[in-house]
Amino acid sequence: MRRPIAVARRHPRLPTSGVVLSVPSLLLALCAVPASADTSGGTPVRGTASMGSGVLAHEGEQGRPAGTRATQTEGVDVSSHQGNVAWTTLWNSGVRWAYVKATEGTSYRNPYYTQQYGGSYDVGMIRGAYHFATPDTAGGAAQADYFVDHGGGWSKDGRTLPGVLDIEYNPYGDTCYGRTASQMVGWIRAFVDRYKARTGRHAVIYTSTNWWKQCTGNYSGFGSTNPLWIARYASSVGELPAGWDVHTMWQYTSTGPTVGDHDRFNGALDRVKALADG
Repeated sequence: MRRPIAVARRHPRLPTSGVVLSVPSLLLALCAVPASADTSGGTPVRGTASMGSGVLAHEGEQGRPAGTRATQTEGVDVSSHQGNVAWTTLWNSGVRWAYVKATEGTSYRNPYYTQQYGGSYDVGMIRGAYHFATPDTAGGAAQADYFVDHGGGWSKDGRTLPGVLDIEYNPYGDTCYGRTASQMVGWIRAFVDRYKARTGRHAVIYTSTNWWKQCTGNYSGFGSTNPLWIARYASSVGELPAGWDVHTMWQYTSTGPTVGDHDRFNGALDRVKALADG
């Protein structure tokens, strides 16, 4: 998700001549570059993607949810773009669940993961972690392993939601990561199967209907096992991908209060707890 930055921040200059940096010093200097920085002249830096960033860029924001009599539970999703999150503010506003980006590919880890994952838990939220998929860099099973090994696991404590596979528009290049529909389905299958083998839980799949149609051929084979988190910034969830009759979660805006990305769980808080329980 594409975070609006309210205040421009200055960052220390890197030496340009006459100084040779040691490896640790260079790494520290590079870490001062904001997570959303684009140092490649147009293509985002690997690791800076976040849930919905591609959806917003390709599909835009078409409105906010209309009034509904259905019970829904407010949630948020965050990544390094939000930095240290004001979890108490969110809790007081009615947010009861959260997902935190843990990993991307097989090399990126969210540097704010501890504050975000632990902070949401500390204020009373039910929370989980998500992995931003990059099918052009490594296989699905390898990425599932990396995710589980670095914050994406699950525990039956009643407060931990199953991990999420964020599979959407490629912010770094070809929309479908250079894969055919059948190859993409195989990649997703490898990820969710390995996640299930490692944790005992079916991963949630986050995607948009338009991307799913384009890049998987609207494959219908995951709906019976994997909960759906649909991305659509509009007045309703709209058409769902093939195989799912209902959605579990809905990311409905990238411009909500405090953190930008806000979501609704399709049910009351007891249903959120049921998903956490397994």
